[in-house]
Amino acid sequence: MKKLNIILLVSILFMACTQQNPLLNQPQTPFGAPAFDQVQLKHYLPAFKEAIRLNQAEIDAIVNNPEEPTFANTLEALDRSGAVLERVAGVFYNVLEADGNEKMDAIANEVAPLLSDFQNGILLNEGLFARIKAVYDQRESLNLNAEQMRLLTETYKSFAQNGANLPADKKERLKEINSQLALLSLQFGQNVVAETNSPDVQRFITDEAELEGLPESAKAAAKEEAAAAGRPEAWLFTPKRTSFTPVLQYCKNRELRKQLLMDYTTRGNHDNANDNKSVINQTMRLRLEKAQMLGYDCPANYILADCMAKDAKTVDAFLQSVWEPSLAAAKREAAELQKLLEQDLPGEKLQPWDWWYYTEKLRKAKYDLDEETIKPYFELSNVRRGAFQLAHNLYGLNFEQLSDMPVYNPEVEVFKVTDADGSLVGILYTDYFPRAGKRPGAWMNNIANQFVDADGVDHRPVIINVGNFNKPTQGNPSLLSLDDVETLFHEFGHALHGLMSKATYKTLSGTNTPRDFVELPSQFMENYCYEPQILKTYALHYQTGEVIPDELVEKINKVGKFNQGFVTTELLSASILDMDYHELTNCDTIDVNAFEAASMAKMHMIPEIIVRYRSTFFNHIFTTGYEAGYYSYTWAAVLDADAFAAFKETGDILNPEVAKRFRHLLEQGGTRDAAELYQEFRGKEADPKYLLQRKGFID
Repeated sequence: MKKLNIILLVSILFMACTQQNPLLNQPQTPFGAPAFDQVQLKHYLPAFKEAIRLNQAEIDAIVNNPEEPTFANTLEALDRSGAVLERVAGVFYNVLEADGNEKMDAIANEVAPLLSDFQNGILLNEGLFARIKAVYDQRESLNLNAEQMRLLTETYKSFAQNGANLPADKKERLKEINSQLALLSLQFGQNVVAETNSPDVQRFITDEAELEGLPESAKAAAKEEAAAAGRPEAWLFTPKRTSFTPVLQYCKNRELRKQLLMDYTTRGNHDNANDNKSVINQTMRLRLEKAQMLGYDCPANYILADCMAKDAKTVDAFLQSVWEPSLAAAKREAAELQKLLEQDLPGEKLQPWDWWYYTEKLRKAKYDLDEETIKPYFELSNVRRGAFQLAHNLYGLNFEQLSDMPVYNPEVEVFKVTDADGSLVGILYTDYFPRAGKRPGAWMNNIANQFVDADGVDHRPVIINVGNFNKPTQGNPSLLSLDDVETLFHEFGHALHGLMSKATYKTLSGTNTPRDFVELPSQFMENYCYEPQILKTYALHYQTGEVIPDELVEKINKVGKFNQGFVTTELLSASILDMDYHELTNCDTIDVNAFEAASMAKMHMIPEIIVRYRSTFFNHIFTTGYEAGYYSYTWAAVLDADAFAAFKETGDILNPEVAKRFRHLLEQGGTRDAAELYQEFRGKEADPKYLLQRKGFID
């Protein structure tokens, strides 16, 4: 009797704790969005543990179902499982990336092996795979529709690719590898954040004369940063892009330019507690072991089997085809910049920290375009409104700001997105300013996926766009550079891909597509940034409200092909470096700096340009799942240039019929083969000529 009472008491206490944890219950908030205002640090770890337990119970129910395996009781049941875990992870990892701290890092380190073990337990579950295989083996006789067949084949492939057919001893080793890789990924990213925020790279300038040429807006931002750091008499510069980029572009102080660029490009490479070279070595050894265990010679061929490109050989040939004209253009640009440099510093050689400075001078000389004179027309909220208006003009979407939504940081804003008929499309969060706990860069994430449940209810997605744009300063709003404008439109394109999803199964919804396809919707939106009719909708002077003058619009578009050798070479060199790592067939010990230098030498990289992401802070390939996939940006650029040409060929960049077809492509998510989906939209394969023309490499 006492034993039963104890069990009952424990059960009651457990239920009470569960009810008090806002992550474990469907939030009672508008649109079911996360109750960020109720979530505390103490909630995360218990929520993960309980969500894993609940998900495991769902998996066990599928495996132990006495009925014969069917599409419904196995594939659909698996796809619809894990709702609580997805909700917990959707909140935690979005806050960790955008507003994290050491305590959240510690939770992430504790959770990583739990999630890895759980995921391994699913993918290597023999009973579950046996049921999936039983359905897969009879797929031709099941009368499945196209999306159901896609879910079945992709699920089977995923299990097979993740070791379901391995013998027991190798499955155990694979579990160990996956768990170690999860922790290494966290460690790499945490090291980069720590290096970016380190006091060792806080550069305080006390003599304003050292900042000659730097715009007043950049000085004001640096002054506020210094004051926040307890040095109101100084100006503070750090390896955050919003901090050091204006210095590279405008500051006459060559030594300061060098110092700041070196601070940025040597992060994770200081042989200290945050050094990432050992992390890279461990990561690559494990990735190679995993690939070879699964029957591939190198990680790249293992990873690419699920992408449009299919194998490393195809990617290498593709990159080389674009690299050669890009490098040739970069060499021409370097020669032109060298002449400018010699006017100031006779006998000196152009260096990487000179490139942006003299490019800005050359841009002004050639096109009479000073980015500081056009920034006042690119106030952040206006640019975002322009992106929203473009989505309305193309797809009929409407955006309404919501003031009553809980957020994880006061800087976050929330929008309700509706269709032309008033129906809900989804919820969009935007978080645009840098802070100490935010990782560098810009990204889109799903907080909640779109899917249709067993009752036929369409659950609309919750999406977030995150950036690191200039913060408003006292008396001035956030003003964006041309690159920032493109970044905002880019991430908004990802958001539209997630928002407009019309899949049945969450596994296939939104951005769950091959990595070399997922950048198409985002890069497609960049094509519109500086089209004159689009610029007129959002480029308004923040002080006067004046629409951007025609002469400035003309200059912006003329400068579109300017410096493209540098831009493309910087990007492609990172893509080739990524492939060099992941085409390794043995890697006992990698001397990271020597390996990177050899990679640059092999591609004949010119010394005036530094690869966009050096190895030790290359988050894309060591933390965010883009390993052997950074080429995707250029692969998708071929697609996006070709897709935009479909509009331009009609004489109307907002052509409603073409927009309807492109929206259909976006809505499909991963429910169809990506190549087939694109050819259905375009009526043919993408032609690379449009990308090369856009960059000015061919006529």
